[in-house]
Amino acid sequence: MNKQLLLWIGLCLGIPGYAQVDTTKSDAAHNDTVRIGNMIIVKDARGRSITSESTDSVNEHRHHYKPSNVKTDWIIFDIGFTNYNDRTDYASAGTQQFAPGATSDWFRLRTGKSVDVNIWLFMQRVNLIKHVVNFKYGLGIELNNYRYEENIKFLVNPTKVIMDSINYSKNKLALDYVTVPIMLNFNLTPHKKEDYGFSVGASIGYQYSSRQKFKSGVDGKQKTFNDFDTEPWKISWIGELKLGWISFYGSYAAKSMFRKGLDQRPYTFGLRLGSQ
Repeated sequence: MNKQLLLWIGLCLGIPGYAQVDTTKSDAAHNDTVRIGNMIIVKDARGRSITSESTDSVNEHRHHYKPSNVKTDWIIFDIGFTNYNDRTDYASAGTQQFAPGATSDWFRLRTGKSVDVNIWLFMQRVNLIKHVVNFKYGLGIELNNYRYEENIKFLVNPTKVIMDSINYSKNKLALDYVTVPIMLNFNLTPHKKEDYGFSVGASIGYQYSSRQKFKSGVDGKQKTFNDFDTEPWKISWIGELKLGWISFYGSYAAKSMFRKGLDQRPYTFGLRLGSQ
């Protein structure tokens, strides 16, 4: 009887002791894993430390974009339409001397045919305030093509506009500029790769080429290269709307594109391709 009692007492004492040993091993294994912030340090069976980054931190880095203070985009294209706000007083002596008998109907443009194509060699954005407010500038060329509905023709020496008797199937005035845009950019999502925001500012362009191009069944294709008394400098108010991968642009000239006779102030709008 005494032997059986001693055996039961031994078993009762051994079970808690076994449990205590296992708990110690579990605690030791738990103590070999240390977390410091987003870093997890694990010690393997040989005592070596293995460092890894938590899944939460990896996911955070994947969704968190750190912008650079200077961002440059190369070769950007604009494709859009151009027109002008005609504020000419056709009853004035100056207008009638420049375009005898002219009315506003003479200078109507063909809808969808007067196009604006711009090629920007680069545009650069410089951080000013927390990547939200930025200074943006660039360099490129503007190609404005005004397609007339009527058979008007520009004469030179002196410049004069007449209504021709020839029926033109194509009649356009093309003005090309080297242009520098200067803008303030407001980026509403500075820590995302796809920007959502807008830019406003002004541009100054210098006209390096101007010509009237016509096509008819009588004379075929013809070009007249002249400035036609247009302004050599073009100063415009400009804007840009950025909605992720797509951008829209627009401009409005501060003054007429002609030095005399006509008060026609060009404006453009369209899609901007290539900016990030």
